[in-house]
Amino acid sequence: MIDSHCHLDFTEFKNDFIQVLKNARQQNVKGMQTICTKVSEFDKILALTKNHKNLWCSVGTHPHNAKDETDITADQIIKLCKNDKVIGIGETGLDYYYENSDKNLQIDSFLKHIYVSQETNLPLIVHAREADKDIIEIMNNEYKKKAFNGVIHCFTSTYDLAKAALDINFYISFSGIITFKNASDIRESCKKIPIEKILIETDAPFLAPVPYRGKRNEPSFVKETLIKLAEIKRMHIDKVDKITTDNFFSLFKRASL
Repeated sequence: MIDSHCHLDFTEFKNDFIQVLKNARQQNVKGMQTICTKVSEFDKILALTKNHKNLWCSVGTHPHNAKDETDITADQIIKLCKNDKVIGIGETGLDYYYENSDKNLQIDSFLKHIYVSQETNLPLIVHAREADKDIIEIMNNEYKKKAFNGVIHCFTSTYDLAKAALDINFYISFSGIITFKNASDIRESCKKIPIEKILIETDAPFLAPVPYRGKRNEPSFVKETLIKLAEIKRMHIDKVDKITTDNFFSLFKRASL
């Protein structure tokens, strides 16, 4: 298994980082991508990956933090992408649920990250919440200018967004949310999405899956998402494991074990 999206730099892992990696290894999690939410904190995230071949990272500004990083330029991000440990751009996108940053600032940041993805050929990691219409419109418009690919991470949106993303060769990533009792709509969308376009993730330390709800999430728990995905797809877990792992390396081509 691969945990395609987690946040190992967060303080929740400060005291037992190495044990968390051991726990992942014991559950056959072969690799993890730790995601950047502030370009200004990239050095700290990169440092976590240095001594671990199976850890990779992204670089970018989360939409919540767009207001704090208006001075970060596309060229600055592109320069950071030269490090081999960087395999993706983001997480970026739009979040109109919390709107911790002004919508226009979020959109400007999203467009900047799309440009970086186009210029570097590194996949875009998209956060989408209550902003499907704008995300679809922006991605379609920018794709017409120059192709790029990526993933809608921690999918909780409408199937319309999934379809629009699939139409431009994006992947869809599911988290432990698909194990939640009240997530039937997300499971229905999951049924429609080809297994060849699905990744799995934890978004740790958030969104621990059943039976760990209420606890700190960690990469080893991605197994619960895999089990639920296999159940939804009515496929053997080993086959789903292989396909989702292959999907990760097909998208994040710079990652290697």
